[in-house]
Amino acid sequence: MALLVDVTIRLIEPAEYEAASALSEAAYGADYELSAEYRANIRDVPGRAGEHEVWVAVDAAGTLLGTVATARPGGHIGGLAGPGEFDFRLLAVPPASRRLGIGRLLVAHVIGLARARGAVRVVMNSGPEMVAAHRLYADLGFSRLHDRETRIVDGRRLLAFGLDLESQPGPVHAVLVDEP
Repeated sequence: MALLVDVTIRLIEPAEYEAASALSEAAYGADYELSAEYRANIRDVPGRAGEHEVWVAVDAAGTLLGTVATARPGGHIGGLAGPGEFDFRLLAVPPASRRLGIGRLLVAHVIGLARARGAVRVVMNSGPEMVAAHRLYADLGFSRLHDRETRIVDGRRLLAFGLDLESQPGPVHAVLVDEP
């Protein structure tokens, strides 16, 4: 894996909503067939950005390489997180940006945010077909949360993953945390 060194992770700008919507659709559409409802959810970057935080990984030229959504401080973005937990959704790295370390940087950014906000665990759901993402989560220390695998999207039971931050010393990877 070639790791890009000149990548910035920051909050999305409104002018990037359409590009991030297309990027997210390309990322998810590459892994499995999307229903019209789920496609609309994936593409709703403006709605997510209005309610939550949407982070983007950009190169030096400003090209979007990936995106991930987190809740604003004190909130949750999905139905999976409990008290003291930090959740994220819709990690999206399109095929053209894969194997460059972008997904790892975005997840490390999420872990850094969770630590900064005092969370004890990071949790998320993932589609069963996203085996490359599952390998990434395992490499970063996440484990399956079988008892929380109750959510069904597009007829697929989503897998649940968690990372206990207390058992993981220090940051998983140094990344730029660009908080407002």
